[in-house]
Amino acid sequence: MQGRTLGEVADACEVDISSVKRWKAAVRQGGLKALDAKRLLGRAARLDEDQKTRLSEILLLGPVNAGYRNELWTCARVAEVIETHFGIRYSLAHVWKLLRGLGFSCQKPEQKAREQDDDEIAHWRRYKWPALKRGLANTS
Repeated sequence: MQGRTLGEVADACEVDISSVKRWKAAVRQGGLKALDAKRLLGRAARLDEDQKTRLSEILLLGPVNAGYRNELWTCARVAEVIETHFGIRYSLAHVWKLLRGLGFSCQKPEQKAREQDDDEIAHWRRYKWPALKRGLANTS
């Protein structure tokens, strides 16, 4: 946009004039290449790819295999596993992000009474419920 004022360029790009001034200074110092988008790296991952693979393997073997009393993974338990196996401490919020990144999702345990008798339920559904239903149909 040669020959244009800073204000005209700012309007055309729908940015503040301070951005155009910053761009102009960057081009003056490093040429047009200075305007290339820069990849934001962020903080380096503390678990490397091999460790993440190993963590997935541990999780897939199940919590009982990892020393817990039941088959329920929680973020707190996963954080303990990471600290025990890899010596790295993560917050529970970050454990959740890590799990999602590994392809795991939140699962609710099935709600089922310990005393539940599946055979008795099947019998009730097959024989007793239809009889009750017929009786209700006759009263209406």
